[in-house]
Amino acid sequence: MTDSSAPLATLAAAGFTAALLATATTFTAPAHAAEPWPSRPIRIVVPYAPGNTGDITFRFIQPQLEKQFGVRFLIDNKSGASGNIGADEVVRAQPDGYTFLLGATNNFVTNQFLFRNMRFDPLKDLMPVALLSNAPSVMIVNSTLPVSTLKDFTEMARQSPSKLNYGSPGNGTPPHLAGELYSQLAKVQLTHVPYRGSPPAVAGLLGSEIQLYITAFSSVAGNVAGGKLKALAVASDQRLAILPDVPTTREQGLPDLLTGNWWGMAAPVGTDPAIIEKMSAAIKAALSDPAVRKQYADIGVTAVGSSPPEFGAQIAKEAVAWKQVIDRAQIQPE
Repeated sequence: MTDSSAPLATLAAAGFTAALLATATTFTAPAHAAEPWPSRPIRIVVPYAPGNTGDITFRFIQPQLEKQFGVRFLIDNKSGASGNIGADEVVRAQPDGYTFLLGATNNFVTNQFLFRNMRFDPLKDLMPVALLSNAPSVMIVNSTLPVSTLKDFTEMARQSPSKLNYGSPGNGTPPHLAGELYSQLAKVQLTHVPYRGSPPAVAGLLGSEIQLYITAFSSVAGNVAGGKLKALAVASDQRLAILPDVPTTREQGLPDLLTGNWWGMAAPVGTDPAIIEKMSAAIKAALSDPAVRKQYADIGVTAVGSSPPEFGAQIAKEAVAWKQVIDRAQIQPE
């Protein structure tokens, strides 16, 4: 309490000192008040309906990430336009480290060549964090088709130009582009049959409407195990642990037929690089857990855990390669 009888000079001095302290507090408060990252839940936008491979595999590492950072990770499914709606929402989000995209291959390397009105460029408007997983494509045929190897199928296709059909969940989807890549590399002419989703495409294969479907193994595992469908090749450098007896495309004479559907995390441009590094390191640590790696392998997926520069380089390289495939196949943007 100030003594009302104190000299005016003393009061003035006291007032000046208080003003200086207030000013100092004003300038220094933000530095002391800055919240450490993360201090609240982190939103992971998955641009597809619940139950997709990215959604499932992220849940395998979600408990470890929440334990490491001490906050919740909230999966937010925002489907539509082949993943463009959810990805666009992340691009326009505040780059504060609390919104990330968990997208598939097409979100990063092909959609920009297949949609006329995309409002962003994934190569410029997203910061790579980590590649989480890769699901190599498997070349699947009906078990009644008289072929046992990829070479057998290629020979059949060459003898009957445009008579064999391959299916996909729709124009521009990874299975569609994988079929085009196979046709170009093997120099065969196949007819593309687009379906409205993967289940109808599998049904088409079971009913012999199509003769080939190139897809992640998880979508056909039950029918392969039941003997209705058979796998001819894995479009990867390495065999799948879940299909140890199925040779790779490289082993069967098509070393450049490498395709699949991978899932990676990215953040809006402008996000603090230190946050990117922390998130990437945490993901890599979680994916190194043998129990997690087994969970991935059990559904035909490979755990990866690449660094931001490694993931960025892969995105750039694959974007160039798939643009060439799209241009050669004359697939027009929608």
